[in-house]
Amino acid sequence: MPNHLHHSTQQNAILVIEQYEELVDINCSRVLRFFLCAMYAPICAFNFLRDPIKPCKSVCQRARDGCEPVMRRYNHSWPESFACEELPVYDRGVCISPEAIVTDLADDVKIVDVSLDVMPKETQFLECKSWNSDGCRCRKMKPTLTTYMEMKYDYVIHAKVVDVSQTGCHEVTTLVEVKEMVKSSHSIIGTHVPVISNSSCACPQLQPKQEVIITCYEWGSRLMLLDSCLVEKWKGQLLKKYKRWEQRLLEQQQSGPKINVRGRNVSRRKPARAKKNAKKGGQRGKL
Repeated sequence: MPNHLHHSTQQNAILVIEQYEELVDINCSRVLRFFLCAMYAPICAFNFLRDPIKPCKSVCQRARDGCEPVMRRYNHSWPESFACEELPVYDRGVCISPEAIVTDLADDVKIVDVSLDVMPKETQFLECKSWNSDGCRCRKMKPTLTTYMEMKYDYVIHAKVVDVSQTGCHEVTTLVEVKEMVKSSHSIIGTHVPVISNSSCACPQLQPKQEVIITCYEWGSRLMLLDSCLVEKWKGQLLKKYKRWEQRLLEQQQSGPKINVRGRNVSRRKPARAKKNAKKGGQRGKL
């Protein structure tokens, strides 16, 4: 302490970081927890006592790309204090990323020299090349009306998977042919569209020639595929189900329940005591 956000004590940092607990729980990005820890409780080294080591720019971008679409559904944007552009690039300065954490070597060689000004590109390439999607563990989201209403997804499509390929160390692109659409801000029916996973693991996992319903978020002109999204194998009645859910969501948004200052639903009926008092008042008025 202090950390990158100028919190002088761990207690202050804990109070602030707790506001991101729900984002961590829904796992909108695999690197969000690491990024928050690197920002609020940074790694310290002997050569960096005054300026703790910052997370890499790419880590920030991966966390932002995965979680900001979710935040936008609740009228929030990526915090200015997490400006990715101000963080160091992996091959141009000292920074920390999840891939730099070594856990499977002998104790006497678990040493990372962070005093170097440049991290070699070859190391990054070899780490990227060695990753294998077979080791991915995906959390399965249960497709229910409650989930659909709470998550407020941006698009719902019926699509056939054409190809799945790793297009970057932290990006998997699933090319799909869009057959039908329940909703999207783009006109994509009958076209081949890339669906992006901002991770080395594509979750939910898809295979070529699969026919599925995909429900997820949009990031600008891109369709995203995240852990918190829904994927179901295609069945004849599925599209009707999602259309009903979308109609329920629209109705809720248009005529949402009235909320009082404590966050509780306000009933249109008068409470029994209020009715009784009103009746007494009417009787007194007649006297």
